[in-house]
Amino acid sequence: MAGTDQPDQDAIAAQWEASLDSEDPAEAAKAAAENELSETMALQWAAMVEDGSRDLGAGKNSGERVLSQEEIDNLLGFAVGDVTLDDHSGIRAIIDSAMVSYERLPMLEIVFDRLVRLLTTSLRNFTSDNVEVSLDRITSVRFGDYMNSIPLPAVLTVFKAEEWDNFGMAVVDSSLIYSMIDVLLGGRRGSSQLRIEGRPYTTIETELVKRLVEVVMADAEQAFRPLSPVTFTIDRLETNPRFAAISRPANAAILVRLRIDMEDRGGNIELLLPYATIEPIRGVLLQMFMGEKFAATRSGKAISPPRSCRPRSPSTPCSTKPTFRSSN
Repeated sequence: MAGTDQPDQDAIAAQWEASLDSEDPAEAAKAAAENELSETMALQWAAMVEDGSRDLGAGKNSGERVLSQEEIDNLLGFAVGDVTLDDHSGIRAIIDSAMVSYERLPMLEIVFDRLVRLLTTSLRNFTSDNVEVSLDRITSVRFGDYMNSIPLPAVLTVFKAEEWDNFGMAVVDSSLIYSMIDVLLGGRRGSSQLRIEGRPYTTIETELVKRLVEVVMADAEQAFRPLSPVTFTIDRLETNPRFAAISRPANAAILVRLRIDMEDRGGNIELLLPYATIEPIRGVLLQMFMGEKFAATRSGKAISPPRSCRPRSPSTPCSTKPTFRSSN
């Protein structure tokens, strides 16, 4: 086999040499030039493809960076499915910018500060215990967002403002309910709060919560009395937020959170007043302080309120017109 392979290879080599000798030198040079041109073009194409891929990669890294979920949440101002009542930013701030802020109603803060002082005294008499009431915050919320954020179980008390012909809501959380029941029924101090999930409140618990809300409503009437006499009457008590709808979900409302502490126990009670409810006294709430209508100035002269005076004689009674005093 090795002997037969050797002659065949010699014969093939001889045939290649004969074919190369028989070719025209010009044609051979032309074929070599064409091969060289093809190789040059192939190299150019390879360089162009490599440069293009490098530029594309640089563009992706610089201008087309994919945002993370945290960056998207920061841009929007809120996470998807996350409902919060704190200050917002981003697109959420733009959406809520049309909502009236309570800071434009300065008298509200004075009213609720007065409510805190009255409620501290009333709850001490109600529980015969050392009770501290503090104003946690006053903020503006959308009614629907707040109803979706209420931690359950809780008791939602719908009340009506008779003179304003509209409704409000008081929400007592579970912690305050069980703390108040423990205090009123003679529970020992220092005991851990019992929280039973998945059961409705009993008749006794509901009645005690109703008495607590009645105390809060009576003090709220006194707090609003210097501005506008109003009577708050309890309409119903609910445990399901669906049955306590008093406004449209997109409507704005004022949320007031009061913190009630009884030594090592306590909880929160929240008052929700839709803007439609306080609309009848909006002009009064816009005042910077009580009696601002007497502090108006005109042409550099201060207008003072009418003063009581003694008439000099029966024929010259005291004038009830406001007196003008020069600023000089």
